Amino acid sequence: MYQVIARKYRPQTFHDVVNQEHVKTTLENAIAQNRIAHGYIFSGQRGTGKTTVARILARCLNCIQGPTATPCGECASCKEITSGGTVDVIEIDAASNRGINEMRELRENVRYQPARDRYKVFIIDEAHQITSEAFNALLKTIEEPPEWAVFVLCTTEAHKIPATIASRCQHFSFRSVDFEDLIARMAWICTQEGIEADAEALAVLAAAGEGSVRDSLSALDQAIACCGAKLDAAEVRALLGAFSLESLEKVTQALLESDSRRMLDVVDELERNGHNLQHFSRELARYFRNLLVIRISGAASRLVAASAQQREKLAEIAAGFSEEDLTRYLQLSLDLFRDLQFSLQPRFHLEIGLVRLVQAGRLLPIEQALAQLGGSAPRPATEPRPAPAAAATAKNAAPPQRTGPSPFDLDRAKKATSRPSEPQSSGANALAPEPAPTPMTAGDPRERLHSYLHEKGLTHLADAVENARITVAGADLQVVSAKSYALYFRDRGFEEAVRECFGRPLRVRFEIGDGAAPAEPAPGSAPPPVTEDQATSRALSHPEVQRFREVFPAGEVRKVRNLKES
Repeated sequence: MYQVIARKYRPQTFHDVVNQEHVKTTLENAIAQNRIAHGYIFSGQRGTGKTTVARILARCLNCIQGPTATPCGECASCKEITSGGTVDVIEIDAASNRGINEMRELRENVRYQPARDRYKVFIIDEAHQITSEAFNALLKTIEEPPEWAVFVLCTTEAHKIPATIASRCQHFSFRSVDFEDLIARMAWICTQEGIEADAEALAVLAAAGEGSVRDSLSALDQAIACCGAKLDAAEVRALLGAFSLESLEKVTQALLESDSRRMLDVVDELERNGHNLQHFSRELARYFRNLLVIRISGAASRLVAASAQQREKLAEIAAGFSEEDLTRYLQLSLDLFRDLQFSLQPRFHLEIGLVRLVQAGRLLPIEQALAQLGGSAPRPATEPRPAPAAAATAKNAAPPQRTGPSPFDLDRAKKATSRPSEPQSSGANALAPEPAPTPMTAGDPRERLHSYLHEKGLTHLADAVENARITVAGADLQVVSAKSYALYFRDRGFEEAVRECFGRPLRVRFEIGDGAAPAEPAPGSAPPPVTEDQATSRALSHPEVQRFREVFPAGEVRKVRNLKES
């Protein structure tokens, strides 16, 4: 009768166990020093070797040459434990024997000495399924068992084991098997079975196991039954329902091009080919996770379960996105997978989820949006996302030019012609008048830069220059201005404008100061007081206030308060 690969190549010694070095070393040392505990808890995800190590431990304890860390495998005890026919190694499935009566029967069985072997080993699988009452019945026996009894509790949910039981046992946590170790194990088995398999096919099988040796070997057995003596990656992927990087790359390509229609075509293709949409959303979330990890850690990262060729491809795709974008896409794809768990219309949910990814890619950071107000128009919602190479070039390019006067210039001109002169009222705490800018001369670098910015249509930068003190010393451009203009002078677009204006690159050195020097009042005269209406008018005409009113057109200024009077 045929025996599946997972059972045929089940490890028979500690040396054969894949990974789990911390468990193997501790048990081998304990056996060598004759420090064998009466109770063990083996916990970890499925298929990592918990029950297998428990059987190997029983062989080590009962081998005719033992206790030894290397059982002979030839004596009657070793053979019977391997085949599961010995009376002194008792395996109990706690999922179906979880009640208090079964535990009472086990407790009675512990009292009797082994029929032939050195130890009586009780392997309790899925131990977390035992009821609280049954654990209480077993508590005293596990605490003080006979000298010939050893208990091994195997579980995938260690947190469900009562603390009173866990405190009386040694706990070993089994780890998921590394991706490379899993591929090496399957390659060795394929060699033993005479199966030809390339690295990509083995990578698909290892990824399907998700760190479980048994799951990967079961998938390998299924692939051999489907493909025969030669495993092809495409056929294996189709058999397991996995998605290739090429199919998932269609999503990222649509995101780069900001193409919602292409996203709908992806869903339509999945539906017509009969793919599971929920499974696709899970693979999409894993795909974005791998892209994010590669973007942060590089193509050589061990954190991505993929072959070297696939990691290089992922690194190439991840270069077109920022960490913020990939983080946003991963969160949205996880939300999409969660929604599809309970959706009655999975296609509709997947379509709106993928379109939402495209819309999320058009979002801009608030800092970048505010910086673009200094002379560049916002990007339209329908503008396609730039390619990775073009995006890197666009970051260093100057903002687009504006033709004609800005709305701010028109508004100031209208107010200057329509506002009547108002009487000035006196007051000790009146708002100080706005200082007049220093007159510009023909050879003044401020005048030269101011004129250039006006010619280019960068009126906001021109206003900032007009309210600043600018001097050129060697290769430095010294700028002294109020703190409210710091955003404009520290922008890369201002540096490019300076370089084009003066014909050479200058280092912009910005300092916070009084800006343009105010005009000196007549000797002995006091500054004229400002009325409340004048203060409100001046506050609303300030460039920063106008800029924010343009960003938030529905906003309303209800009151202007003089901070000097508060």
